[in-house]
Amino acid sequence: MAELKLQPLVMTGEGWADYGLVDSGHGRKLERYGPYRFIRPEPQAMWSPRLPDWDAHGEFVPGSDEDGGGRWHYMRDVPADGWPLAWNEAKFTAQCTPFRHLGFFPDMAPVWDWMRGRLGYSPLDRHPRAGGDDEGTGGARGTLNLFGYTGVGTLALSECGPVTHVDASKKSVAQARENAALCGMEDRPIRWLVDDAAKFAAREVRRERLYDGIILDPPKFGRGPKNETWRLEESLPGLIGDCRQLLDADSRFLFLTVYAVRMSSLALGGLLAEHFAGLPGTIEHGELAVREDALRQAQDDRSARLLPTAIFARWSGD
Repeated sequence: MAELKLQPLVMTGEGWADYGLVDSGHGRKLERYGPYRFIRPEPQAMWSPRLPDWDAHGEFVPGSDEDGGGRWHYMRDVPADGWPLAWNEAKFTAQCTPFRHLGFFPDMAPVWDWMRGRLGYSPLDRHPRAGGDDEGTGGARGTLNLFGYTGVGTLALSECGPVTHVDASKKSVAQARENAALCGMEDRPIRWLVDDAAKFAAREVRRERLYDGIILDPPKFGRGPKNETWRLEESLPGLIGDCRQLLDADSRFLFLTVYAVRMSSLALGGLLAEHFAGLPGTIEHGELAVREDALRQAQDDRSARLLPTAIFARWSGD
């Protein structure tokens, strides 16, 4: 029986060559994306900035309502079609989107590392595990990326074997394919699917498919390709129940992240504990966070603040 750990965890993302959280405070954050710097809203940055001046190429100015909206204001030229970035072997295009982010979620970097570790991947191992057939019942295995967006996580997981990438946005899946081509991974065993994530998972259950791992990053609200409505609090329990049916005692993980909701990570952990009671392993929960670059050069890392970005719950098989 999977054991729920009550003590929350913090999974901390560190900056790398193409990304870093430079500073944060007064409800905003300053980040570097390759050669460009951007300011974006961040309600959880309740403290004061540590740097006296923020030199940026652009800033996202939010709308006046709580439901989103807003626009980018540029102080310098920024490529409208985006520019290339990399995380380890995965290359992708960063771009200022109308949704305030830049085409990927850098706080997911420690999650990508964790999942690859659960699948037994080492940077020295260039021979990924073989997956099952794409057709027939019980043949999928590999990993399943639901709400896969522009595919950086999919590319990271493809080092470990086959990946099924599902997103309701045709544009996002097209960008994910372009990212795969950018880093020469277009021939990897990846299924690129434009589909409603919940409906796809339900069909996979009926097909009796099984996966080695599942990652899902559902939105607070969304619509599928056929105008299906997704509301997190209403729809998530059913999706987790279906995901449980796609895993068995030989599976390695399920990782769930949730952004921008008034919800506790312990609630997510409790949801997983209910559905995963019949499997061995461990259920953990906590927060994702990114460590600031500010002052790290002058002082030790203990002085660098952690900016929380999301809550998560995860199941690890034995």
